Amino acid sequence: MQLKTFSIEEIQIVNNAVVMAEELVNNAYKMTTSQWVRLRYDIKTLCDLAPEEIVQGPFAQVIRYEGQRPDASLGSSAYDFYKICLQDHAILAAMQQAPNLALFPFMLYIITHELIHLVRFNRFLQNFNASSEEKMAEEARVHRKTYEILRDIRLEGLFEVFGFYRHWHQPLDGMTSS
Repeated sequence: MQLKTFSIEEIQIVNNAVVMAEELVNNAYKMTTSQWVRLRYDIKTLCDLAPEEIVQGPFAQVIRYEGQRPDASLGSSAYDFYKICLQDHAILAAMQQAPNLALFPFMLYIITHELIHLVRFNRFLQNFNASSEEKMAEEARVHRKTYEILRDIRLEGLFEVFGFYRHWHQPLDGMTSS
């Protein structure tokens, strides 16, 4: 089955959303340049994903790989490398079902959300291998943090994206965002 991928024009919009999301998340967490550089990750769209990185349903997924410099032989030199796998087909299908969603603000939300996950993993605020229950609680925390970061941005179409995700922005008893 051939899954729909982003067009060249859509890829440019995604790239622009990545640049803005990186800046917003970096500023929100007050990270220095060296702290941000240590957060090793890449963002890929469907055409660059391996078959096992493609999923049905979510708009993106984070996969953790173990990286190591080619000239390093000790296990102590290993590091976490995260890959944000954008699921073009799911994003485009959602936009088709909700025509009020515009690609740039939708991608800004999705990428900001995924970058927050990476920062939280990197700062040990969340365990990558958490239980299913804890992963759902983490999703709620990250959606709330995404909203907090984006809510004051003046961007056409962002209000509609907030509406799309409104069920995730409700506070959960006893939970705080970090």
